[in-house]
Amino acid sequence: MSKFAWPMMITLVLAGVSACDSAKSPDKVENNVASAQAKASAEVADAKQGAVKDTDAAQAKMNDKGTDLNNVNAQGNYDVAMAKADGEHKISSAKCDAASGYAEKTCKDQDDARYDLAKAQAKATLDAQKH
Repeated sequence: MSKFAWPMMITLVLAGVSACDSAKSPDKVENNVASAQAKASAEVADAKQGAVKDTDAAQAKMNDKGTDLNNVNAQGNYDVAMAKADGEHKISSAKCDAASGYAEKTCKDQDDARYDLAKAQAKATLDAQKH
């Protein structure tokens, strides 16, 4: 190395070290602090907004799932009510076959009326329970 290289390197190192120890002006520090606070506040606001958006989306999904579950339950209740009404109608209809003439016709008419009522009630319940 040349004889000028060592003094030059020492001067650069000392200049670098002395620059690290120098304090910034109070105005610059105040501006830096204000800027950091504004940035932090903006980041917190963005995070809160994102959290609210995520929460709203999750709530909407949960509401949709709740509605889906409610509708499935309502349909299941309807299917059970209809199966019960169908079974009772078949049993009653078979019992009506034991009669003849006017008695048989009256029995079947009453049975059909009960069946139609049961179907209407099941449908009304389904419509009331579905969303």
